[in-house]
Amino acid sequence: MFDRYESGEQAVLVHIEFSDENSREDLHELQMLVDSAGIQTLDVVTGSRQAPHPKYFVGSGKAEEIANAVRACDAQVVIFNHALSPSQERNLEHLCKCKVIDRTGLILDIFAQRARTHEGKLQVELAQLRHISTRLVRGWTHLERQKGGIGLRGPGETQLETDRRLLRERIKSILKRLEKVEKQRENGRRARNRAEIPTVSLVGYTNAGKSTLFNSLTNADVYAADQLFATLDPTLRKVTLQDVGPAILADTVGFIRHLPHDLVAAFKATLQETREADLLLHVVDYSDEQVMENIGQVEEVLTEIGAGEIPQLMICNKIDRMEGVAAKIDRNEDGRPYRVWVSARERLGLDLVLQALSECLSASMVQYRLRIPPAEGKLRGSLFHLNCIAAESYAEDGDWLVDVRMPSTEWHRLNKQHDGNLNSFIIRNQ
Repeated sequence: MFDRYESGEQAVLVHIEFSDENSREDLHELQMLVDSAGIQTLDVVTGSRQAPHPKYFVGSGKAEEIANAVRACDAQVVIFNHALSPSQERNLEHLCKCKVIDRTGLILDIFAQRARTHEGKLQVELAQLRHISTRLVRGWTHLERQKGGIGLRGPGETQLETDRRLLRERIKSILKRLEKVEKQRENGRRARNRAEIPTVSLVGYTNAGKSTLFNSLTNADVYAADQLFATLDPTLRKVTLQDVGPAILADTVGFIRHLPHDLVAAFKATLQETREADLLLHVVDYSDEQVMENIGQVEEVLTEIGAGEIPQLMICNKIDRMEGVAAKIDRNEDGRPYRVWVSARERLGLDLVLQALSECLSASMVQYRLRIPPAEGKLRGSLFHLNCIAAESYAEDGDWLVDVRMPSTEWHRLNKQHDGNLNSFIIRNQ
């Protein structure tokens, strides 16, 4: 499909500092991504600019410096810590005589290495195809696909057009298969809702320690390593909490600043576990110097995927790397836990996490007795659909008397769907 250079495992890294805060990236994070991809760094070229150059992203002098570094090190790939346009990639490859990939391409490569399940592989392929579709080059257009005798001469379909058509067909096929996976996940969630089992989703910046915490709380054996994107495929496990009973804990893919939109779109089914959760465990590496920036990036992605309104419990992880910090629960003015300090690796404070989880989930459940008139049959149908009705009887005037128990997030969502009128049907709190 491409007239492009072969990539290898030895790279020259390029990091440019911009004055604009939104365009800035972290060089240390790039080196961690490169290590996670199993690539050896031979040289790092740095520089600063006010804005990207349209031809090479960097200036022509800096582009020559990169090309010289490639020749001096005999590198097979140049990795930019920024998003490049297709034309910038091609111009740089022509100059450097080797493969050039940007930050998005590097993250996609790591995801392709990590995917284990059928669903994960499909999602990665979809993201890669969407990324590739903007980078098809007119390398084979001199090869006409159709030729013939008199009356049949003409260029026909060029190879580029064929490539685009094949890509579109493959993307359509993957989307259909992912639709089936999403339906299967939806069925699993409905079964959990019927059994009134709350779901807790672990979210956080990549390499914050989510999988280590998940393993410690559930005795699972999910792969955990000190590298970016060690977890790709979501894993669900059941835990038993005091005063709540069984709950489902979901380990999910880590977030990263400027997460490629292709990935957000491709991992829609996976991120659905986060969107539908009753509570988010926001795991934070508090020993990281950029902890506040990382928290901001996670909040940004949560808002982007529609999970910004879900209640959170922050888990401040890796206290074993910090001096004078002990495992504890921080509470707000109402006495509700909002932050727990732990070390998942050293198993410090795990009992406090379970205690805080129990308090948050029991507080997040609402129980009401409702009086629903016959004209509001749609509301009664919604309650049955949510499987939250504990008991039902009839009043003398024909109204339904319904006892409901559900997560407060579901109650607020339902209230919004019924124009905020649900409170008028409440007889009493249970």
